[in-house]
Amino acid sequence: MRILITNDDGINAPGLATLEAIARDVAGPQGEVWTVAPAFEQSGVGHCISYAHPTMIAKLSDKRYAAEGAPADCVLAALYDVMKDAPPDLILSGVNRGNNAADNTLYSGTIGAIMEAALQGVPGIALSQFFGPDNRDLDDPFEAAARHGAATVRTLLDKGIWTKDDYRVFYNVNFPPVAAADVKGLKVASQGFRRETFFKVEPVTAPNGRRFLWVKGGPQDRPTGPGTDVTANLDGYISVTPMRADLTAHDLLDTLDSQLK
Repeated sequence: MRILITNDDGINAPGLATLEAIARDVAGPQGEVWTVAPAFEQSGVGHCISYAHPTMIAKLSDKRYAAEGAPADCVLAALYDVMKDAPPDLILSGVNRGNNAADNTLYSGTIGAIMEAALQGVPGIALSQFFGPDNRDLDDPFEAAARHGAATVRTLLDKGIWTKDDYRVFYNVNFPPVAAADVKGLKVASQGFRRETFFKVEPVTAPNGRRFLWVKGGPQDRPTGPGTDVTANLDGYISVTPMRADLTAHDLLDTLDSQLK
């Protein structure tokens, strides 16, 4: 198996090293693992692509490239340049430093890369490590993802639903904020919503008198309701959420059509 890995935390992020180990395990001794990742951190860029300016790309070593662009740019760079003669069988993104569950998903560059993979017709899985008091001070805070990541990916490859329609299914996986030994298993979960947590801006005045705004998130330890991703993670489970890039509110189409006539 030929696997492409990328992330949004940057080419030197520790979570990418964790993902590389996961990918090598899944690919097997005869497989290949290629890396095309952002040269610098690209957290929060979502499904952004560098449409208005070119993306510089540099080969760092065999099968390892850094691109000055967003995670979705890295996927495009791999598919149409770096790996154009032998495209990947699977694209993995992560392991993100922090959860990409609930509304975080909408801002995530980790998810953006896998959304692009699906749009390009390549199976993709995003992997993120939830942090909390039970794992953030471990010698390896990515321990849960490191130990359970390969098995989770294999389970999805063997038993997951992989569609070939226009908006193909991709998967969002979040590892719980616990030590690896305390992970309770997998739970299929819907995307939750943190009702009391929102992104906002905080004004700061620099020493030179200029005013800046920092984007600031809210508490991450709020459950999001039964059957949803954050609740599963806080209960010690790996959450698996099937997703599509189609943003249509399908449940409203017929009602809206009748009301607008």
